Amino acid sequence: MRDKLFTRNFTFLILGQVSSLIGNYTLKFALSMYVLEQTGSASIFATLLAVAMLPTILLSPFGGILADRANRRNIMVGLDTLSGCTVLVAGLVLPFGHDIWVIGALLVILSVLAAFESPTVQACIPQMLSGDNLMKGNAAVNQVQAIAGLITPFLGSLVYAAFGLTPVLWGTVACFFLTAILECFIRLDYRKAEVTMSVREIIREDFSVSIHFLRREQPGILKLLLLAALASLFVAGTVVVGFPYLVRTVLGLSAEHYGAAESVMGVAAVLGSLFVGITAQKFRLRWLAFVFMGLGLSLIPTGIAFFLPVGPLGIYIILLVMFSLGQFGCSLFSTYAISVIQARTPEHLMGKIMSYVFTLAMCAQPAGQIIYGALFDWFSDSPYWVLIPSGLLVCVIGLASSRFFVNFEKN
Repeated sequence: MRDKLFTRNFTFLILGQVSSLIGNYTLKFALSMYVLEQTGSASIFATLLAVAMLPTILLSPFGGILADRANRRNIMVGLDTLSGCTVLVAGLVLPFGHDIWVIGALLVILSVLAAFESPTVQACIPQMLSGDNLMKGNAAVNQVQAIAGLITPFLGSLVYAAFGLTPVLWGTVACFFLTAILECFIRLDYRKAEVTMSVREIIREDFSVSIHFLRREQPGILKLLLLAALASLFVAGTVVVGFPYLVRTVLGLSAEHYGAAESVMGVAAVLGSLFVGITAQKFRLRWLAFVFMGLGLSLIPTGIAFFLPVGPLGIYIILLVMFSLGQFGCSLFSTYAISVIQARTPEHLMGKIMSYVFTLAMCAQPAGQIIYGALFDWFSDSPYWVLIPSGLLVCVIGLASSRFFVNFEKN
């Protein structure tokens, strides 16, 4: 469509994402600190996050339908404006008491709005870019997300420690409203279709068409979606749950060791999406099987490390290197997979298919966290019985998928 990557539309989309993500991530960090201070319980905030995640999982497919039926630019502007208004109301209501209930309601409402916005943003990218620029564009979006995840905990801690929760709320309101203003400058082609069906009939028809597309017309996309969900499950389980458990509990190292490792792994994720942007023209779809196997290969040394006479610090370094390589590979895999899915999906189905991508990832992450949380508890004295078999299983899945990727590339 266009040879230039940072077109007017894509530039405003990226700037909007920067503003939105900084506001969102900083808000959630500050809320976690506030709830911990008020209740002294990490489980309460974890419960709030889990409850807030449900609307996003359940409503994302409906968000995909809306993204394919309405003007995507207007959806994004409306949703970010509503997000800003929601945080504004929460900030005005908080001083009157019932803090935890207000924060819970805020997280749930933001989760509902995210269910409609995330598929819309993902559906906009292929409408703005094509060819190699599609991969570069997805890589740029992933880099923005990863960098925002790196800087916002530091930013949030500074602002919250210095001024408390209220200024963070007002700053988040400003970020959401700024995002909505930036999105007003996006120009996307849209033709309003004549509606002759009821809402129920539209939902039934759109679900039927999208499922038929995945099962009959492009079953390869469905398999790729499942592989991406599996990658998310293993990474969420081993990195999000396993790594902090291994560093803090098993090895007995300090919070500073864990914080430094988190930053290094965040940089690895940025480099993974950057690698996709640089090699977009040369990278072959069939190579994703090797990337998947690489995720497994990076886990095996983490288990072997516990047999080596290198001490806690030596094991920590091995874990850090291997998990960073895994983060690099996972970022590369997900960025390229999403670009392939977008490139092979018709425009009128883009929102719905992207919502399935988002929903599967959202389901896989908590599933991985629950499974690996239980596994690391059961094998607390011998974590290698979790890490090495997991690595071998991922390698087997990657090897078994190699024929699929070769055929998918040919088709």
